[in-house]
Amino acid sequence: MMPDPIDAIAIGRNEGARLLACLDSLRAAGLRHIVYVDSGSTDGSIAAAEARGVTVVPLDMTLPFTAARARNAGVAALPEGGALIQFIDGDCSLASGWIDKAAGFLAANPAVAAVCGRRREIAPEASIYNRLIDREWDTPVGQARSCGGDVLMRRAAFEEVGGFDPRLIAGEEPELCVRLRQAGWLIWRLDAEMTRHDAALYRFGQWWRRSRRAGHAYAEGAALHGAPPERHNVAQTRRALIWGLGVPVAAILGALLHPLLLLILLLWPLQIARLALRDGDPVRATFLTLGKIPEALGVLEYRLRHLTGQGGRLIEYK
Repeated sequence: MMPDPIDAIAIGRNEGARLLACLDSLRAAGLRHIVYVDSGSTDGSIAAAEARGVTVVPLDMTLPFTAARARNAGVAALPEGGALIQFIDGDCSLASGWIDKAAGFLAANPAVAAVCGRRREIAPEASIYNRLIDREWDTPVGQARSCGGDVLMRRAAFEEVGGFDPRLIAGEEPELCVRLRQAGWLIWRLDAEMTRHDAALYRFGQWWRRSRRAGHAYAEGAALHGAPPERHNVAQTRRALIWGLGVPVAAILGALLHPLLLLILLLWPLQIARLALRDGDPVRATFLTLGKIPEALGVLEYRLRHLTGQGGRLIEYK
């Protein structure tokens, strides 16, 4: 028996079979109420979700879209009385037994607002990009600073801090966790299987756009909570600008003074070697270093959008 009524919010757009697997895994978990928030799908996702008996909330796509806005709309559609909310992305399926473990942990730890577990890729061997993402999900267990889009959260804590910030194009989960921690709550990661994710990244262009989106999220987060003592995303933004913009610009400008200053570009392979020695994975080290270029572009895109006052929009990578 679950200690408290638990609801679920799934969000997605054109997820196809992945959405069906997601909703089926939620139904199998015996949750009280399931809401699917659709963001302009054209693949029959709404009809498929309705056929599975879940509540469907179609977003008005004439307004700026963000995943944060979608999740907030899902919470608004829940009936009263639920104590916990399982958030999940529509390209993920819930692991059997996760809800009982996570809910039990929250029941035993009243200071914890949100608990997450291990998210894995369903096909890490299908592409180098899927493997890199699977490694990305493997973060330390125990008390954490943030969670991702798959998380079991106390509804009272979520509402106390005002939910997700709908203005954020990406990085809305760590930003919410900043406000939760500032309100005195804890975030925790369990050593338990939580969800299976289908990134379906098979092309370099997809990886590049995903990295650019990450840079945009770093810049947004730093703009909101970059001041001391939080310093949220400041280091990530600085690294993106130094390695993705500073090194190549310094090399190009230096070469105007003397051709040998192009050797500044050797800082990249040296950084790759350093990361490879640290992690024992030269491929990952290469992509971590190369990824600073699109991340820097994402930072610059955010700052340009901030200056011009443009609203949020989704940066696609699939």
